[in-house]
Amino acid sequence: MKDYEKSPSAIYAQSFATVRAEADFSRLPKGLHPAAIRLIHACGMVDIVDDLAFSHDVHMAASGAIASGAPILCDVEMVGAGVIRRYLDGNEVIVTLNDSRTAGLAKDIGTTRSAAAVELWRDHIEGAVVAIGNAPTTLFHLLEKLDEGWPKPAAILGFPVGFVGAAESKAELSANPRGIPFLSLQGRRGGSAMASAAVNAMAVGLPEEQK
Repeated sequence: MKDYEKSPSAIYAQSFATVRAEADFSRLPKGLHPAAIRLIHACGMVDIVDDLAFSHDVHMAASGAIASGAPILCDVEMVGAGVIRRYLDGNEVIVTLNDSRTAGLAKDIGTTRSAAAVELWRDHIEGAVVAIGNAPTTLFHLLEKLDEGWPKPAAILGFPVGFVGAAESKAELSANPRGIPFLSLQGRRGGSAMASAAVNAMAVGLPEEQK
């Protein structure tokens, strides 16, 4: 067996140093550098920086909302599980995909469970941070509800992944964010780990020793 690094602090240090050495953050506002670093760390691909779409105030909006105790709305349990609770101060992490009402709503309105779960965000959406890491239909349906006049969240962190609707839903968010600060990864790539990494970055930035 080849020797390998066993020190958690050394692994973190080397990982973040590698990201900084190999990625070009020059197109990003400085406030988004921690988010970009965490996103790269979550997926191992330094080139995603080129595909990040964002509003310049998203870091301030999302971090401010989290600091004030705003709820964090997640499309799937995996995103919610990846949010590090010690970075939060009483924020509620809400996932409604497996709510007992969701399947019936999906049937009634003729859509996916992921989209129908958005219907149950209505009482929590105002001022919340939304993190989507799996389902394009979640993002599409959220934008539809905003077009219908729903209250606005503080920020949308949009990272749905896949081959049907992922690129299109994020392109729609980027083209018309409905006046809401946002961060997304354009194209097919994304995923739950990236969405939760974005939340963690907005909550705390980088680990203290890596700042």
